[in-house]
Amino acid sequence: MCGIVGYIGYREAYPIVINGLKRLEYRGYDSAGIALFDGEHLKVAKTKGKVVDLEDKVKRELTTDGHIALGHTRWATHGVPNDVNSHPHYSNSENLVIIHNGIIENYESLKKALKERGYTFKSDTDTEVLVNLIEDVMSKENLKLGKAVQVALNQVIGAYAIAVFDKNKPDEIIAARLGSPLAIGVGKDEFFIASDASPFLEFTKNAIYLEDEELAIIRLGRDVKIRKIKDDSMVDPYVQALQLNLEQIEKGGYEHFMLKEIYEQPSAILDTFRGRLLSNEAIIKMSGVEDNMKKFLNAERIIIVACGTSWHAGLVSEYIFEDLARIPVEVEYASEFRYRNPVITEKDIVIAISQSGETADTLAAIKLAKSKGAFVFGVCNVVGSSIARETHAGAYTHAGPEIGVASTKAFTTQITVLSLIALRLARAKGTISSSDFRHHLIELELIPDKVKKALESDSYVKTVADIYKTAKNCLYLGRGYNFPVALEGALKLKEISYIHAEGYPAAEMKHGPIALIDEQMPVIVIATKKGHYEKVVSNIQEIKSRKGKIIGVVTEGDTQVKDLADHVIEVPETLEALSPLLTTIPLQLLSYHIAVMLGKNVDQPRNLAKSVTVE
Repeated sequence: MCGIVGYIGYREAYPIVINGLKRLEYRGYDSAGIALFDGEHLKVAKTKGKVVDLEDKVKRELTTDGHIALGHTRWATHGVPNDVNSHPHYSNSENLVIIHNGIIENYESLKKALKERGYTFKSDTDTEVLVNLIEDVMSKENLKLGKAVQVALNQVIGAYAIAVFDKNKPDEIIAARLGSPLAIGVGKDEFFIASDASPFLEFTKNAIYLEDEELAIIRLGRDVKIRKIKDDSMVDPYVQALQLNLEQIEKGGYEHFMLKEIYEQPSAILDTFRGRLLSNEAIIKMSGVEDNMKKFLNAERIIIVACGTSWHAGLVSEYIFEDLARIPVEVEYASEFRYRNPVITEKDIVIAISQSGETADTLAAIKLAKSKGAFVFGVCNVVGSSIARETHAGAYTHAGPEIGVASTKAFTTQITVLSLIALRLARAKGTISSSDFRHHLIELELIPDKVKKALESDSYVKTVADIYKTAKNCLYLGRGYNFPVALEGALKLKEISYIHAEGYPAAEMKHGPIALIDEQMPVIVIATKKGHYEKVVSNIQEIKSRKGKIIGVVTEGDTQVKDLADHVIEVPETLEALSPLLTTIPLQLLSYHIAVMLGKNVDQPRNLAKSVTVE
């Protein structure tokens, strides 16, 4: 979950790497460090805190000359966040330096063996063990760095994306990956290494994405050489042209990335169905579905695996698939799926959802499903990501980069893609009439404009946020399609404001949570006119009778809830199956404004990272 950046070339390396770390800080931000080689000396600066703290330390302690650098921004796994545990890490001789994203699971046994051979350790990290293991292999077997890294990694159990530099070989960096993403930017007489492509977008649009168990020898004046770590076989590098542009990863005048991404949802949803949804012709075109239509139509069951916000999107799609396409669906936490010996057959379709396409638990679930013979379909946002490569087929969401740690547009674009798939299957199976099918397509095509309309509630939501910003607990309620939206609304509040919140099906309130309700408890109720409206109104009356504070998310023009609630936030009317695309908007805004008013770091909430690439 850490971010790594490296550069070797003719430019000054420090500004490239430090700016790259800022772009990767969404991956971890409890400590940061950099190693610089000036042609003679290998210098390291690292500190607890954010990249700006690292900049301050570098100004005090280092000169920044040099054309080779490695940088790291950390989300702590082994060892508490402090200066010593921060990366990069030296080997004992201080000839080697390493940056690492991942976990070495057998580091304790390796460390014990290295100690017996005289190695000492300054940090509590697994990474310092790895760099000394590499040095030990080099010295014992008289190997070059690349071969030593390969031999060492064959002794390692765990996940890694690493870059290693030897000051005695100043024209070379060795990179390798297993389970954690790693991209190599290929320029003219220069190379870049990063967890994703954002650190080198302004320098090159050509990138190589390493596959699992691949090692790259990056040497000035030569093409990148890639070998398989296990069997030493050569791999032809595949250089792909990046579609990402610099403007997409900048704030564009917004105070926070999260707010920018909330407001990008109309265009993100439009981009997600553009070219796939042809309402005038009553057609949905998705090659990943069309090419595998028989598998989908013959499936006895769909299993959806995901984590966090993506899991909530999966819950919404469970309603859509079962309601429209009449296919049984189970939604599983990917983090639990692989550990409970699930029943999977060749007649199952597994849909794996992940914004980054790098979520470790979801990747593990994919591999398990494939081993059981299931057909695996991926839904992710990042082109060329591990999930896109590991699945049999899939669909991209086209949401554009999502930098804020709390997902917003990922949620709505995932629901959009899954709605398209469910509708296409429903039409193919004949479980939806042609008129209803066309009606759904027309309504889906109107969603971007309706999201824009929902965003107009922003100033009022900010007023509501000011009233409830000091709440200690919040309850979110919804029914049917909007129950998962309640879960997602509660998650957003927890993630960025650190206020305890829980989501429940509205009818479950009286099976326990109603005991919590008093005049100090804000209750956010999603009460749109479609679905179980009268039932939800009854739940609101139960809350009101117990003096709970009610914030209703209602359909435009609603009067019944307005008479009961303390505050109402209106969203445009749409079909019940599409309502989550609208009802989630005010909940995102509410969480955002509360967190800002409390002075929280909205884009980088404590203890979290954007891409969970370790288990």
